[in-house]
Amino acid sequence: MTPRAISDAERRDRLRLSRTETVGPVTAAALMARFGSARQVLDALPELVKRGGRTAPLKVCSGAEADRELEAGAKLGARLITAGEPDFPPPLAALDPPPPLLWALGHADLLSKPTVAIVGARIASAGGQRFARQLALELGQAGYVIVSGLARGIDGAAHEGSLASGTVAVLGGGVDDVYPSEHAGLYRRIVEAGCVVSENAVGRKAKAMDFPRRNRIISGLAQGVVVVEAELRSGSLITARLAGEQGREVFAVPGSPLDPRAKGTNDLIRQGAILCDSAGDVIEALRRPLRLREQGDLFDPPPTDPEGLDREAERLRENVFALVSPTPAPIDEIVRALAAPAPPVFAALVELSLAGRVELLPGGLVARS
Repeated sequence: MTPRAISDAERRDRLRLSRTETVGPVTAAALMARFGSARQVLDALPELVKRGGRTAPLKVCSGAEADRELEAGAKLGARLITAGEPDFPPPLAALDPPPPLLWALGHADLLSKPTVAIVGARIASAGGQRFARQLALELGQAGYVIVSGLARGIDGAAHEGSLASGTVAVLGGGVDDVYPSEHAGLYRRIVEAGCVVSENAVGRKAKAMDFPRRNRIISGLAQGVVVVEAELRSGSLITARLAGEQGREVFAVPGSPLDPRAKGTNDLIRQGAILCDSAGDVIEALRRPLRLREQGDLFDPPPTDPEGLDREAERLRENVFALVSPTPAPIDEIVRALAAPAPPVFAALVELSLAGRVELLPGGLVARS
């Protein structure tokens, strides 16, 4: 899509939409494509929710709540960037779906530069931290911005190694939620020399449910993800999986089979990740340009026959719902099972999602809520 400047009023409405109950990234992107602006989406929400079968009113983020968040961000010196704007990072804009918005504190221009993510164990070995720090330093010298999650261990070492060349910290809470507390000094240095980003509201404390979304942004910003140390059950492996799904290169640093922190990285190599024992391995692999998914346009014209789309979605809605199960399944399968056009099927799913009856998931999947 061609990024376009938007008004402050539209940006505020997009913030309201993204903070509204049951409106996740997939639903937000679908509604924007259907109606063309956040204001039109907000006006349509009550009727869409009713059609979906919800009886309780939807909790829509008010203008006053949006204004408080915008004022809190301005007080910090942070910027709100929404999907479709010129400054929104192109790799994130190409995700399916993109995060609807990002708060950026610091040097937001770093978000558009070639980026490598370095992630790994929180309880990392001294050798693992030394390797991550040196890898970040050398990749920074080669022109890459380093992105990580400000966690203990490997993340912190990666940020320290790339402070001079450019580093981005993606947080699970708001851009002012410094966790862990011992990284307060590192956080301040990143704000001064790098950039801190989050899709969550300013002032929000991170919850467990926020970290998978944070990991998706870490991998989504990067051309490649390097996992330095990771046990078999770890958030770093989630980041690696997301990177593979997003078409990014996945690198893993091998380690001793006697160290539990090497089991995850060694397993990644067995699954086809690129073995990394130096910055040269990453630089060589990333010489191939990143091929981004063709982006949809948030500003595509609305359907030429919106009333006809509404009627067909109404006719199909309960049949669509009957085909959705608690196990995530491709939306394409539902379209094929109904032998119906895709637009009204998807419109019905969006209405069911707003009503809280189904959940639209990244990757074109849907499941019952």
